[in-house]
Amino acid sequence: MPNPMKKPVFLLMLIACVLFAACTYRDPDIDKPAHELAKNGMDEFAEKDYNKSIVYFEKLRDWYPFSKFAKLAELKIADAYYRLKEYDDAIFAYEKFEELHPNNEAIPYVIQQIGNCHFKQLGTIDRDQTPALKAIETYERLIKKYPDDPLSKEVLEKITICQKSLAENQFYIGRFYYRTKHYSSALARFQSVASTWKEFPEIQAKTIEFIKLCQAAMLEEAQE
Repeated sequence: MPNPMKKPVFLLMLIACVLFAACTYRDPDIDKPAHELAKNGMDEFAEKDYNKSIVYFEKLRDWYPFSKFAKLAELKIADAYYRLKEYDDAIFAYEKFEELHPNNEAIPYVIQQIGNCHFKQLGTIDRDQTPALKAIETYERLIKKYPDDPLSKEVLEKITICQKSLAENQFYIGRFYYRTKHYSSALARFQSVASTWKEFPEIQAKTIEFIKLCQAAMLEEAQE
């Protein structure tokens, strides 16, 4: 007959072994000075092994929070996430850096990168346009706060791309309403596009054409 006490004893021994192993583990990097961890992180970043670079920079940030390399670590963690296309994690890291170091000389770059993270998430015109809106908001914040910074000029083209995406999205919605014979809703959408996005003549031209089509369809419906 099996001894019912054997199982609990075995589990206790297993737990003890796990705890012992955890207590005896020693991180091989624990004795490295801050500058060496910084070098390791930068070397891995240069080799495009961004996950490894994050590991080194996180150790540097956590073990040497008052080191002159700590800010570098915080920024490069964000950059590594950006290179990995993990944009939500990158945004969090950049925003944390800005919160902790609002007067740091890298802040214009940080704000631009937050905008770039949103910009990189732009989808097709039939998708949610939140990334476009957030990118515009962030880029405009950069321009307002640092109007003379060269980075403020760099984002102008991206703002235009985002605005065009918004305009095309609204036109797409209007066309959907038109095709489903919701002419009143379509007309309202097209009129909004025509009045809001005058800087895009190609969109203006097709929008005005659809405004005429909507008006004609609504007139025809009224006469029936």
